[in-house]
Amino acid sequence: MPDERRLPADLIHALEEIVGARFVRTTIEERALYAYDATIRRSLPDAVVRPKTTQEIAALLPICGAHHIPVVPRGAASGLSGGSVPLRGGIALDLTRMDAILEISPQDLLAVAQAGVNTQRFADAVAAQGLFFPPDPSSALASTLGGNAAENAGGPHAFKYGVFRDYVLGLTVVTADGRILHTGGRTVKNVSGYDLTRLFVGSEGTLGVITELTLKLIPKPQAKRTLLTAYDRIEDAAETVSAIIAAGMQPAALEFLDDASMRVVESYLHLGLPVDAQALLLLEVDGPAVAVTEQAEALIALCRTHHSREVEVAQTPQQAEQLWRARKSISSAVARIKPSKISEDATVPPSKLPEMVHRLQEIGRKYEVDLVIFGHAGDGNLHPNIMCDERDAQEMTRVWQAVAEIFATTLDLGGTLSGEHGIGYMKAPFMAWEHAPAELDAMRAVKRAFDPLSILNPGKLFPEDVPPWPVPLPTYPRTPPSA
Repeated sequence: MPDERRLPADLIHALEEIVGARFVRTTIEERALYAYDATIRRSLPDAVVRPKTTQEIAALLPICGAHHIPVVPRGAASGLSGGSVPLRGGIALDLTRMDAILEISPQDLLAVAQAGVNTQRFADAVAAQGLFFPPDPSSALASTLGGNAAENAGGPHAFKYGVFRDYVLGLTVVTADGRILHTGGRTVKNVSGYDLTRLFVGSEGTLGVITELTLKLIPKPQAKRTLLTAYDRIEDAAETVSAIIAAGMQPAALEFLDDASMRVVESYLHLGLPVDAQALLLLEVDGPAVAVTEQAEALIALCRTHHSREVEVAQTPQQAEQLWRARKSISSAVARIKPSKISEDATVPPSKLPEMVHRLQEIGRKYEVDLVIFGHAGDGNLHPNIMCDERDAQEMTRVWQAVAEIFATTLDLGGTLSGEHGIGYMKAPFMAWEHAPAELDAMRAVKRAFDPLSILNPGKLFPEDVPPWPVPLPTYPRTPPSA
């Protein structure tokens, strides 16, 4: 990461006038802390700016535009698609000082919070008032609400409750020219004009800077039950998921772990997982107490019908948390195996889950890469993780070939490039595989309308704007063949 770029002194001074000199940092040591997220690419920003208010952001963006300086919004940098990596330098706009929960309203079933609020802190705060905020990305202990909105985050409970966009009633957004927009409102029913709120959710900081969120809450479920079930054949586990959905059951969470995932977690935490099994399913049901008991019994019976060899049912909240610990620790456990990892979120229709698991295993063998498979099986959102060493050029060639084939396989099965991680720079080279030219042109037109100078998070989403894929890509038909 050469330290070649410099911002004009007058620009630095202007930024300091807006946010205070303490919150504009330009040393290479401080900038290096903002050169990466949870992906493997590094790129130095030219400066780090840490605003406190929406008005400060509205004041600084037009100045950056006048100098054609890129601005990359950033929360906790826990993203897995490279969304907050400043590929073209410019300003890393750190929003973590904007960390106030402004309102929790049990009467209106909503809360208002700034973009830099930690996701888990927010969930705990509303839970303390008897309310429930379902979006629960695995990064919740680190991530921020603004980042979750920018990526349209999901999590284990998305199968029953939906993803982040389903809980966003309104936003405060600053556009590239400094305008402050207030989208949506405080009501669930709101069809006044274009749905700007959903336009900004999932836009990955390319259309505007989200500074404040009005979020829908629901009553906390009366009861829940957590189950862990093991299988000797991975196909039986995948087919159990399909059978649960076909039976009209909708657990709050339906998670999948393959044998490789179990082994790395067990070596890390020594939880007593059945490492001789081929797959685990982690299920959670919630709702009224009587209904929860009936749902749990029905799920246990269905799992056994599909050759589950054992079912463990948590008897206390502490036991439930212990069962969840295996699933929530996979990313940390995988990171111990090799210096680097590529984390994807291949998402297919749930009916294609058994075939997707099988084909992912074949890809791992074909390219001789260390691949583990886990994820949110209920909505078809799998997370194939490849453990690798980015210093090994030969291994990385195979890794990049494997990743490309994962994307092609996902689309072949009627899936999508991203279920919850976003596109960023990691998946942008493949956008033309999923989207027709007219669709990409429409997206570009939206980008130009909100950010004509392309200063907001440039080098993301669009295939022509990102670095080339590290290995030659195969030709892929845009319209996926029927599977």
